[in-house]
Amino acid sequence: MTFAAFSLSATAAAEPKDEVAAAAAAWAQALGEDDPEKVLPLYSSDAVLWGTISPKLRSDPTALRDYFVGAFKALPGLKVTFGDHLIRVYGNTAVNTGYYTFSYVQNGESKVFPARYSFTYVKNGDRWMIVDHHSSAMPSPPK
Repeated sequence: MTFAAFSLSATAAAEPKDEVAAAAAAWAQALGEDDPEKVLPLYSSDAVLWGTISPKLRSDPTALRDYFVGAFKALPGLKVTFGDHLIRVYGNTAVNTGYYTFSYVQNGESKVFPARYSFTYVKNGDRWMIVDHHSSAMPSPPK
């Protein structure tokens, strides 16, 4: 009997991780549409972004929009593929940390660059909203 209760508990605990993984997949899909208006609804109104290609902290909806407008211009045909990641859920807050690889086309040539990320989500109703997003280029290994 104790084992059955534990199994049900473990199954229920996995569900929020699946929801957060789905939120990350939705972000990747929206990013691939080259349209800031598809990406921005995934961020809360008070979200903070340290973008991969900007040294500037973005901390309001207008600044986030400006970042994505610039990113889509600088990296035409931008797509992202997630690599290894770790999702941790703490009640209505979750952290997704890992790496992803961006791909884009520049002057007719396909380019890629790996980056590492941390997304912090807060559950708002039935949606996991991004409240903090940090992304930086993957450093080269020491020589």
